[in-house]
Amino acid sequence: MIKLVETGSNFMTTIGAFDAKTHLAALLDRVAKGERITITRQGVPAAMLVPVNGGAPKLTHEQIVAGMRALRKRVKAGTMTVRQMVNQGRRF
Repeated sequence: MIKLVETGSNFMTTIGAFDAKTHLAALLDRVAKGERITITRQGVPAAMLVPVNGGAPKLTHEQIVAGMRALRKRVKAGTMTVRQMVNQGRRF
């Protein structure tokens, strides 16, 4: 059973452990949108699902291209062709 609990000016969703296990994919979708969900065991809070804080910053296209150009300057191709490098990598 899912219920909304008022905590001051915010509402928090609580759900029992069995229901959380049954509906985990839907709960993860809700958390990805910013919702916080408390999972309870026999009415006692046991865990909380919270969204990940941003993760790694997004790079612009210009930053990606600049990074690729810098990598190209650092890494020099040897005498092997790309096909030879692929085949050599498959041996391991």
